[in-house]
Amino acid sequence: MPDGSATDTATASAAHASATRTATRSPVRGGVGSDADRPDGIPKVQGRFGFSSDAFAEGMLWGRTLRSPHPAARIRSIDTSAAEQMDGVAVVITAADVPGRATFGLDHPDQPVFAADVVRYQGEPVAAIAAVHPEVALRASSAVEVDYEELDPLVDAEAAIDAAPIHPDGNVVRHIEIVHGSPDDASGEVVVDGVYEVGMQDQAFMGPESGLAIPDGDGGVDLYVSTQWLHVDRDQVAACLGLPPEDVRVTLSGVGGAFGAREDVSLQVHLCLLALRTGRPVKMVYSREESFFGHVHRHPAHMRYRHHADRDGTLTKVEARVVLDGGAYASSSTAVISNACSFAAGPYRVPHAHVEGWAVRTNNPPCGAMRGFGSVQVCVAYEAQMDKLAAALGMDPVELRLRNALETGDRMITGQRITGVAPVRECIQAAVDLPLPDDLGGPLEFPGGTGRTADRQHVRRGVGIAVGYKNLMYSEGFDDFSTASVRLELAGDGRPAATVHSAAAEVGQGFVTLAQQIVRSELGVERVQLRAADTAISSAGSTSASRQTWMSGGAVQGACAALRTHLLERVAGQRGIDLAGARRQVLLLRDGEIHHVDEGWSVPLADALVAGPVEETYEYHHAVTEPLDERGQGDAHVSFVFAAHRAVVDVDVDLGLVRVRQITTGQDVGNALNPRQVIGQIEGGIAQGVGLAVMEEILLSQGRIRNPSFTDYLIPTALDMPQVEATLIEQPEPGAPFGAKGVGEPPTISSTPAVVAAIRAATGLDLRRVPVRPDDIALAPSDS
Repeated sequence: MPDGSATDTATASAAHASATRTATRSPVRGGVGSDADRPDGIPKVQGRFGFSSDAFAEGMLWGRTLRSPHPAARIRSIDTSAAEQMDGVAVVITAADVPGRATFGLDHPDQPVFAADVVRYQGEPVAAIAAVHPEVALRASSAVEVDYEELDPLVDAEAAIDAAPIHPDGNVVRHIEIVHGSPDDASGEVVVDGVYEVGMQDQAFMGPESGLAIPDGDGGVDLYVSTQWLHVDRDQVAACLGLPPEDVRVTLSGVGGAFGAREDVSLQVHLCLLALRTGRPVKMVYSREESFFGHVHRHPAHMRYRHHADRDGTLTKVEARVVLDGGAYASSSTAVISNACSFAAGPYRVPHAHVEGWAVRTNNPPCGAMRGFGSVQVCVAYEAQMDKLAAALGMDPVELRLRNALETGDRMITGQRITGVAPVRECIQAAVDLPLPDDLGGPLEFPGGTGRTADRQHVRRGVGIAVGYKNLMYSEGFDDFSTASVRLELAGDGRPAATVHSAAAEVGQGFVTLAQQIVRSELGVERVQLRAADTAISSAGSTSASRQTWMSGGAVQGACAALRTHLLERVAGQRGIDLAGARRQVLLLRDGEIHHVDEGWSVPLADALVAGPVEETYEYHHAVTEPLDERGQGDAHVSFVFAAHRAVVDVDVDLGLVRVRQITTGQDVGNALNPRQVIGQIEGGIAQGVGLAVMEEILLSQGRIRNPSFTDYLIPTALDMPQVEATLIEQPEPGAPFGAKGVGEPPTISSTPAVVAAIRAATGLDLRRVPVRPDDIALAPSDS
């Protein structure tokens, strides 16, 4: 790898992956900036880690959900009597048994706990059963008789805009329009058009939905579940149970991946209803097939674009129309379409823009949050447009992007000025400067791999570039905050030990590691443990929007600062020092000791804790944002993160098979708090980006899922992963704790269009839909 300004190299855990950093620091041992080990890493690889599916309680029952086989139907009747009379069945519940609010929802409650009169998607829950064994519950679900009147499903998102409503709230969840500059008057010397589509992607986490609900005997319930947002789960469950929130206590169980799908409620309400009705613990574990019906997916998108530019390549105007299929219920579609429209022009200076977006309801499966959150879909379109524009101008695609790249101080199409770091050019340059891979290699490295189907004469190589960006944290005026407490005390051996309590959901992103690193750096204490995340403490917000490093990291840092002040005041009181009257700070906590700056004496931290433990709680808030106005203008976002990807692919143009050989990336990370974990996020995000580019799609036929299994829904394996080379662009973000930015989403945003661009380069085909299927290549007209 080129030296550039890199002064340190970190090797990733997976083979064929490496990273170059553009900055280095001398961290505290195990502190911020180090490659500290995950506290849950060894238990996970040894199989000792407890996931939610491992939960157990004495005397527990097993739950099962009965789901509609139809995407659209009226329910004429439900007969549960046969199921209720089966041996081993404890209870069967339907919509009539919901004691509180009949609906739930992430943004607003529009989704029934159980369908009562109408079903709006295949897989919608109709009833739930608790029984002594999962097989008994399964047989009982088959014994419930539901009389359906099938209806014609509404499955076309474009048609849904004006179609008869399938929901009392209407079909249009949100319509947004962004008018920037004077788009009616502006034009360009060169104009390119394109229509693009993105299919429905599943989060495909390894651990299906599961949980355990235990009634407390006093009308309340304890819920142990894998989720991304403990407090919002609690509030929705409590409302449906008709209970005050404090009577529903939610504890995070081990999470086997999330990627957005666990933001919405799935089995939580059903579990708690069954537990309270039976007075016994109830456990539920979805099968893989049921998981496909039980959570939201990435929104399919239909996008129409027109780019205008001058002859020198300067962008003058972008026009876009974006339609997202939200499926049957709203979930987070209002925010996803806002993101899609806000970032529809890409990380480029665009003086004039007109963007319209719709998120609509259909009878397709519900869609909501997934890694990239609206930015993924539009990046596929605007980066294809940039390549098309470069070709029309006769300009190098990299040069076109560098010419128009956003910088600090520029305005995006929502009118918001970027005040943080915006190293777009650095990201692009880093991605393209890394060496290209060698030639095609041997037959096993051809497309098709061990199948040895490829003939060398049919293999073409292509290289593509793409750049993407999105927001960090929540937007448009959302009251986003996170709470954490830190307790410092003497352990049994007399040494200081810290305990962190936060409701931040650890879903694999590594916050449990960062929390320990922050405490070590702030307090100089090696021993740091974390309490289970639960609702006993105030909210930490959702583990989404790449926000926990900033938000909950800021909360832990703030709690440490308050605790440090408390400790210094304690020692000052013991030594008769007037801190309030001092003109400058005379006591410092450093290297595990409290030092007097002027007098030279020090007190070991352990001695300062003899008088008792110290605990502080801190609530962190980011800068205030505001909703977009009627023209889509406003300071809606807190901060932005950028990345560029270059993909190298080998394509068998005869069979349509693609082998992604290499992806290089330059990613804006602010300050890498744990470089090894950053690389893990980059690798994982690229895996999902590669999957969307060439294989991952939920296939639908009139609203019915055709491939609800990992046999038919294909995801990249280790053999499909390309060589990954990354440069971490480290320019600390002003206002961010430790200058760090979230890193989980950018690898997914622009890796997909980079791969598709490379396939276009290899084949010469105008590919406008992802994922790219073998038929799109092999069966393409010969004169394309």
